[in-house]
Amino acid sequence: MNDTTVVVTGASTGIGAAVARTFGRAGATVVACARDRDALDEVVADIEADGGTATGLRADVRDEFDMERLMETAARDGGAIDVLVANAAITHGTPGEMPMADEAYTVFDDTLRTNVRGVFTAVKEALPHMPDDARILVPSGSVARTAKPGMGAYAVSKAAAEGLARQFAADCSQTVGIVDPGVVNTDRTGGQGRDPEDAAEMVRWAAAEADADSLDGKVVELAAWKKATR
Repeated sequence: MNDTTVVVTGASTGIGAAVARTFGRAGATVVACARDRDALDEVVADIEADGGTATGLRADVRDEFDMERLMETAARDGGAIDVLVANAAITHGTPGEMPMADEAYTVFDDTLRTNVRGVFTAVKEALPHMPDDARILVPSGSVARTAKPGMGAYAVSKAAAEGLARQFAADCSQTVGIVDPGVVNTDRTGGQGRDPEDAAEMVRWAAAEADADSLDGKVVELAAWKKATR
């Protein structure tokens, strides 16, 4: 992926950190952001130690001015933005223990502001810097489509983020796809699931190898990746 510029939001931990490292190893110029500057610096240092090129910015996806600054930095450092992975997301509480009726208004608002508006701001600010053949990827999960007890505002936000991705796909010349890597071992899953590095490889495949027509406005699940790469 030489001569490719990739922006990753929420890149300090979990899937986002693994995605940033994976693209760095693949030769892309990585521009990553997160709110935790120290953790983000570690990810950037890892990429550079492996011979990659990376820039880290402390930025909040809830703030459109932060996203504007992030995308302008990416375009200045690496040229046009070829791939955006709108990964940043939060959950307030333990998955399976967040019944909808018990969600505080502040929790509901912050979850949707980060997980939905944050995707909107990242994509909106990236588009002016993206060529027509660029790709935008929105990580998601099955809770967006199949309700499970105790997933609260997080599940609602993922369903909304998928709808947002589909609408951008309908309105934009760029390919906009939803990537569902299944359950991944992060802070949100309590140590359960697949290795984040494995999920990151699926994201890299979606960015560089997946058929654009099969990706645009659609959900690509784990089985499709395994079938395409076996």
